[in-house]
Amino acid sequence: MLEGCKNARERWSGVHEMIDKWLQERQELIVNYTEVAHQINKDIPVTHSQVQALCDVMVDYTSAGHFEIFEQLCREAEAFSDQDAINLSHKIFPLIQKSTDVILDFNEAYGAEISTADTTSSLPDRLSTLGEYLADRFQHEDTLIETLHTAHRELVGS
Repeated sequence: MLEGCKNARERWSGVHEMIDKWLQERQELIVNYTEVAHQINKDIPVTHSQVQALCDVMVDYTSAGHFEIFEQLCREAEAFSDQDAINLSHKIFPLIQKSTDVILDFNEAYGAEISTADTTSSLPDRLSTLGEYLADRFQHEDTLIETLHTAHRELVGS
């Protein structure tokens, strides 16, 4: 996507815009998660469309992270020859992958249909576990953004 950029400043700015858009998707994910969790905590029935909306935004957010954002962050670190950032990314990516597995499992269990009693009865526990993994994931992603992107701001004069 950003391969045609002529200089580091242009590339950095493009990655910055991608991250901003992605973080807006994160906010939408948090809102959807919070609405579903709130209803469950108040014993208010959750609709399939609410869970589907949560799954949809969660999978979109996760995919964008893996296939766009993380790739661009690594390219940026490589472009700036930032070996410390590259090494950190190798440590953090496996931690993020754990949450990806939980997200995909949740989507598989609840994204298509939540009509069976067994599936709906497990929703509160699975949602709680999902929330813990999402919180960890967000912290790891923020570390990546800070280390692989924001740290280069001064190098491009932004």
